[in-house]
Amino acid sequence: MPVPILLVTGFLGAGKTTVVNHLLAHAEGRRIAAVVNDFGAINIDAELIAGASDGVVSLANGCICCSLEGDLLRTLSTLLRRDPKPDYIVIETSGVADPADIVRNLMDPVILREAPLETVLCVLDATAPPAALDDALQRSQLRVADIVALSKLDLAGEGAGIRMREAVRAQRVPAVVVDAQQGKIPSALLFPPTTARASAPREPGPRRPAEERFETLSWTSDQPLSLPRLQQAIGRLAPKLARAKGLFETVEQPGRQMVFQFAAGRATLAPCDAALAPGDAALASGDAPTLGVPRARIVFIAELGVLSKAELDGIMETCVAK
Repeated sequence: MPVPILLVTGFLGAGKTTVVNHLLAHAEGRRIAAVVNDFGAINIDAELIAGASDGVVSLANGCICCSLEGDLLRTLSTLLRRDPKPDYIVIETSGVADPADIVRNLMDPVILREAPLETVLCVLDATAPPAALDDALQRSQLRVADIVALSKLDLAGEGAGIRMREAVRAQRVPAVVVDAQQGKIPSALLFPPTTARASAPREPGPRRPAEERFETLSWTSDQPLSLPRLQQAIGRLAPKLARAKGLFETVEQPGRQMVFQFAAGRATLAPCDAALAPGDAALASGDAPTLGVPRARIVFIAELGVLSKAELDGIMETCVAK
């Protein structure tokens, strides 16, 4: 029996991990394997996914589209050999991935026969201005989507969801647009009955030249961080950041991991367990990291050349509790 693939795409900070977490925490008896790819050497997203120790495979150190012929294909092969096999495979791309390239590779006849690409979901930040869809990468993410999910509606201003829907329609994409409050999307849309499945080859569009636009900078520390100093550091770094996320322990709450997220100019901080999707016993416990894992590990994403490693290290070292 073929194992359908759900591909989750969306720009940096759109809310993809929240959606995937909700899917796993509300699987309704389905065996779902999740493949998580992050743009950087530290795959924070894999640590934030429900049940990461068992059902999540991490692909780090680059964009999925750059490693499809290697890591991802081997991972799919491994998942398909599991006993029992998963009922579905969910692939979460990095925010800088062009899904057209991923779709093109998944159209390989061998993969299509064993693991057909059934649904492409694009998560879209409703707090972003509609003009954000003029970005070439975001347009590419929209064009291949079957479903567009509007996230962060609770943070968006009045009428923002309507304006974003109109902007999506203006792109002339055939996708269904739905709201995704707290990552929730009707499961019938993402996991249609067997009789409703359509796994015909797709046309992802012309291949676009690879454009190196972003770079990732990782920072780790074996010491807990001072929360007030971290807030000051992020304030200094914010104008240069496209995205940041990390896990760390603070002097103010020793022994407990905190989750830090920065997207669209907003920074959030929450205990690790509270930051994950509710309702699943496999969620991270919030305990201190295991032996050998740095107490603080944060990934920063910026436009190429905007932020140097030396500048980043200099600013972040001020956060370490002495």
